[in-house]
Amino acid sequence: MSDDLFGKSALVTGASRGIGFAVAAELLGRGANVVISARKPEPLEEAAERLRGLGHPGKVVAVAGNSGDAEARALQVATAVEQFGSLDVLVNNTGINPVYGSLMEADLEAVRKIFDVNVVAALGYVQEAYKAWMGEHGGAVVNVASVAGLRSTGVIAAYGASKAALIRLTEELAWQLGPKIRVNAVAPGVIKTKFADALYSADEEAAAGVYPMKRLGSPEDVAALIGFLSSSESAWITGTTVRVDGGLLATGGI
Repeated sequence: MSDDLFGKSALVTGASRGIGFAVAAELLGRGANVVISARKPEPLEEAAERLRGLGHPGKVVAVAGNSGDAEARALQVATAVEQFGSLDVLVNNTGINPVYGSLMEADLEAVRKIFDVNVVAALGYVQEAYKAWMGEHGGAVVNVASVAGLRSTGVIAAYGASKAALIRLTEELAWQLGPKIRVNAVAPGVIKTKFADALYSADEEAAAGVYPMKRLGSPEDVAALIGFLSSSESAWITGTTVRVDGGLLATGGI
C-alpha cells in the first residue's frame, strides 16, 4: 500500500464500523494519523483499538459525537489539528436512512433528519475544516454518496434524494474551494454492512445477481477508492462522483 499520506492527518466520520472503519484503516495504511468519529462512544473506542492493532505507524484518536451537532463537529475537527498539527483529509461518511417506501407516507420529520445528517452536517464539517486548516493549507474532501443519488430506487427515495443533494454539494464545493481544496464523492452500490442489511439479507444471492460482478461490494472496495481520492495520486481530480457499484448502473437498473 502507498505511504503517500505519511505525516498527514484525516478525520473520518461514522467510522465505528462498515465503510467508515475500512476507510480509517486504508488511510492509516497510507501513513496518515486519523481521528474517527461516531455517535456512540463505546463502539467507537472499540473500533479505535482494532485500528491500533493493525500495526500501522499512524495514530488513532476517537472523538464521539453526533454529526448533526455543530459543537461535536467543531470538536472533532479541532482535535485533529491539535493532536496531529493539521487536517489534510476529511471523509464525510456518516449517513442515516430511517425512511423506506412511498414518499407519500413518509414522516417529514424523519425526511428532514435525513437531509440534516446526510447533507447539512457534511457541509458543516467542510466549513469547520476550512476554518481550522484547509482554507489556508489546502486538503482533500471525500463525500460518501450512493448510487441511489444517481438513479431513482422507489424504495429508499428520501435517502436517495439526500445523496443526490450531496453529489451536487460536492460539485459546488469543488468549484468554490479550488485550487487548494479538492472535493470529490463516491457512489457505492449495495455494500455488505449492517447499515445496508435490509437491502440484501433476505436473499443475498438474488441481490448480488443483478450486478455484473456477481457479488455485493465490501467496505474495502469503497475504502480503496477513497484512499486514492484522498491522495496526491488524484491531484487533478475534483468535483467528481466516482461510482463503485460493481457495474450496477451500467445495466440500466438499480
